[in-house]
Amino acid sequence: MSHAPTPLAGELLIALPSLADPNFARSVVLLCQHDRDGAMGVIVNRASEYTLGEVFAQMDIACSNQDLCARHVLSGGPVHPERGFVVHDGEAGFDSSLEIGPGLRVTTSRDVLEAIAGGDGPANAIVALGCAGWGAGQLEHELTGDSWLNVPADNGLLFEVPLEARWQAAAGRLGVDLQHLAGYSGRA
Repeated sequence: MSHAPTPLAGELLIALPSLADPNFARSVVLLCQHDRDGAMGVIVNRASEYTLGEVFAQMDIACSNQDLCARHVLSGGPVHPERGFVVHDGEAGFDSSLEIGPGLRVTTSRDVLEAIAGGDGPANAIVALGCAGWGAGQLEHELTGDSWLNVPADNGLLFEVPLEARWQAAAGRLGVDLQHLAGYSGRA
């Protein structure tokens, strides 16, 4: 069952150069859920040390597509680093799919990974280990400070722009050059 998107779900949080927290420095976070109790998102521009093939093997999921197995899994954030989060496009949901926005979902169930390994998965997917979380009011406070910019997510940025270019590309959607801002923040 799919739930309705929440207030800032579907927004990308773009870390400003002044954000010193190593968990989030130069990160782009896709907000998946946001309500009065807090927020949850997945970092979409940081590779982990694991490949999709290693995740499949750990879960006893067969995959014969070597290119797929060689893809890096992302480091989605410091919360629940042992848990998989799959951000994907398409209208079809899976067992635990949460709608982020039109045609964009996050799923934590095994069935989406089985579909991906079997070649029947969504056209585009990001597999990440871990997520980012904020308590009640914490994200709202950070958004008024010197930590984040936010911009609506789009599938082109999520699924087509290379990982290393997503931070600058996301800010570029607002006309902001983060490399230029970095010179003024006191951090390179």
